[in-house]
Amino acid sequence: MAIIRLKPVEPTFRHVRKPDFRAALSQGNAPEKSLTHGLKKQSGRNNQGKITSRHRGGGHKQLYREIDFSRYKEGVTGLVATIEYDPNRSCYISLIQYKDGEKRYILSPKGLNVGDEIVSGKNAEIKLGNSLPLRHIPMGTILHNIEMLPGLGGKLARSAGASAQLIGKEGKYAQIRMPSGELRLILLECRATIGQIGNDDHMKVKYGKAGRRRNMGWRPHVRGLAQNPRSHPHGGGEGGSPIGMPAPNSPWGKKTLGNKTRNNARTDRFIIKHKNEK
Repeated sequence: MAIIRLKPVEPTFRHVRKPDFRAALSQGNAPEKSLTHGLKKQSGRNNQGKITSRHRGGGHKQLYREIDFSRYKEGVTGLVATIEYDPNRSCYISLIQYKDGEKRYILSPKGLNVGDEIVSGKNAEIKLGNSLPLRHIPMGTILHNIEMLPGLGGKLARSAGASAQLIGKEGKYAQIRMPSGELRLILLECRATIGQIGNDDHMKVKYGKAGRRRNMGWRPHVRGLAQNPRSHPHGGGEGGSPIGMPAPNSPWGKKTLGNKTRNNARTDRFIIKHKNEK
């Protein structure tokens, strides 16, 4: 997919880089009404109303598209009706029209085109967009939308350009190389979809102005170095001052920028090799 530069008819357009939607998406199609519903703004707050993700709020209204992450509609062939933009995720989505009349959205893999056929099930062909249990997928296959537990729907490798690789099978587990380089064990009964997620040029996008980020729901973020000493551990000093401490800290004095925050013993035991290991 191509990245286009806008003609700088005003200063805010000078550095904008955006995808060429005309080449990638179906033109003039509104989202399927039966598969959308309104999305309430959370503004970075949890169910207690406390801010757990800072610098969020505002943004344009969005309709949520209901995505079929589980792909448990077995043996029914579906036809790709449209490829659409989804404001709730970085990748594109495909509207599938099944032969029994049902419609569903799925994550759109790279190379899937309008008119292509897809199917799910253990007897499905190893073809782009098809979903199968890992037990029936040959080693070396590129995958996305991978389940962590059977029946819970795909959780891994779902963002734009992401892909994982099946590198081995042993006992009741498959060995998957994640996009980060991490090696992980996943049950062979878990499903995955063949291919790489589309819109792999997403990381080349340049927003060009702060206002576009505000439209996406991101609020301004003030650097710690620019704050007062009482407001941030990095604050104070005349001119540009070093942070003056062993590690970068959050406003509350906790280590950040590289400090490990993930700690889930229930799933960590399935990691064979961490992403930072050589």
